[in-house]
Formats: sequence, structure tokens, C-alpha cells
Amino acid sequence: MRFRFRPVDSSFYDLFSEAAAHLVVGAQLLSEMLADGAPRADIAQRMREAEHAADETTHSIIRRVNSTFVTPFDREDIYSLASALDDVMDMMDEAVDMILLYEVTWLPSETTEQVEVLQRCAELTAAAMPKLESMGALDEYWIEINRLENTGDKSYRRILANLFSGDHKALEVMKLKDIVESLEGAIDAFEKVANIVEQIAVKES
Repeated sequence: MRFRFRPVDSSFYDLFSEAAAHLVVGAQLLSEMLADGAPRADIAQRMREAEHAADETTHSIIRRVNSTFVTPFDREDIYSLASALDDVMDMMDEAVDMILLYEVTWLPSETTEQVEVLQRCAELTAAAMPKLESMGALDEYWIEINRLENTGDKSYRRILANLFSGDHKALEVMKLKDIVESLEGAIDAFEKVANIVEQIAVKES
């Protein structure tokens, strides 16, 4: 049987769940951005609003840490997790913004696979955050995130191979490379979140 000697402050778990819920919204908006004929300016505005809401949640977590004498787990881990969740949203926002600003007319087909990976990572992360309170059944989460990150890496390499095949104009390659690197960065950021959750779980077990 496992005993907790720290007082339970459920507000931290609620805030982490809230932060992860923003990522689900962001991944959905990213998916919408890739659709043919999508109202990109409108979607980009909604993404900016979602990113702002995510920032507010991050600030709430930081304020809670700074005003709480005893936290449910290490303060540095709370800071790290909050920051990592925020980084995911920032990378997705960056990708959406570049698609709009670069006025790209097409994206490699593998980009859809990258966004699907991001959507799945967001769903898994949102489902995992409430489990921090009990630290139960989290190993399946970080194992699956790692598998998805590997899938994303393969898509990323295929996209780069396509872009540098010589079939595309140099300016087009530069624009698309920036976008797919932001998508890859978001996937990597999800893996960082999972790694931090694993570290917390190990410390608290």
C-alpha cells in the first residue's frame, strides 16, 4: 500500500488537466488548418485565442506554486511540466501562424500524418493529467507517446526527403521546411511532457 504524506491540493491536477485540454483544442485547429478551402485567417485567430488561454493556465499554475507552502510533488517538477505543456501549444500556434503567413498552396501528404500524431498525443495527454493525483496507470501513456513520437519522426524524414528531391522551388522548400519543423517540434514537446510525467511518477512511487 502506498501512503501520501503531502496534503492533497487538487487544484494543481485541475490546472494540469485544463492545460492539456487546451492542447486538444490546438491540435484540432491545426487539423482544420490543413483542410482544403479552410478559412485560415479565422482558424489562426482562434488558435491565437487558444494559445492565450493556455498561457493564462500556465500563469495560474505558477501563481499557485508560488502561493502554496506544500505542493503535491516537487516544485521544480511542477514548473517543468507546466512549461513543457505550454511549449507544445506554442509550437502548434507557430505552425498555424506560418501556414497563414507563408500563404502556402499545398502541404506534403505526410503532414496530415504528423497532425494526426499530434491529435492523438493531445488526447492521451489530456487523459493522463487527471491520473497524476493517484499516479496510477501512467506507464501506458508515456510508452504510447514514445511510439507516436517515433512515427512522427518517420513522417518528418519522409517529408524532408520529398522536399529536397529537386522537384520543388527553393523558396517553397524553405517555407514548407519551417512548417514541418514546427510540427515535429510539437511532437517532440509532447514526448518531453511524457518524460516529465514519468520522472514525477518514479519519484512519487
